[in-house]
Amino acid sequence: MKDEDFSFVRRAYFPTMIFQIDLPNPEKLNETLLNNIYGERERDQKGISRSNIPALGGWHSHNNLHKSEDYAELVELINKATDKLSENLGYADTHNLRIGTMWSIINPPRSANKAHVHPGCLWSGVYYIQSPEKCGNIEFVEPRTVHLMNQAKYQPNKKRPKECWTKVRFKPVPGRMIIFPSWLYHSVDTNMTEESGDAANRIIISFNLNQVKAK
Repeated sequence: MKDEDFSFVRRAYFPTMIFQIDLPNPEKLNETLLNNIYGERERDQKGISRSNIPALGGWHSHNNLHKSEDYAELVELINKATDKLSENLGYADTHNLRIGTMWSIINPPRSANKAHVHPGCLWSGVYYIQSPEKCGNIEFVEPRTVHLMNQAKYQPNKKRPKECWTKVRFKPVPGRMIIFPSWLYHSVDTNMTEESGDAANRIIISFNLNQVKAK
């Protein structure tokens, strides 16, 4: 049988989707957020412990930042992004994808975030406010563990198709928002920046999303 005698079709199912949103000219917003977050830390220096590592200096705020007027502009931007996401995926227009919890993390040099998931929600996201060079990429890991246990061999020195990657990293960029499935394992690399003082901090706001009935 010759190759042209049969049909060969590649189909992709069960994708793991990650959405990237880049805001134009985010400097003013980020400056305001930066001041608000340092104010939060001043009021609550201990913070809470989640995927951050307090022993290494990582600080995590409380989880209700979205309820404060100080973050209303960012919440509005997140809502616009999630409306586009819902439209893109064909979600029911009887419900809106909205924030359930939102918090900030400050990672000084040598701090990181352990691999984790976000239970009890559909999507999660991160917005980058300050990210000096080498401050730590976010890493997502292949969710199907069978692919990690028994990996195929690929052509050496040749980039494999994205569908066959087992890890993917995003570099933090101020003004960038990443939205990903809440069940997808992710971590943050160690902040290895050579900056000093407050300029060395990796500062983000994260949030969890669920569908709520439209008003």
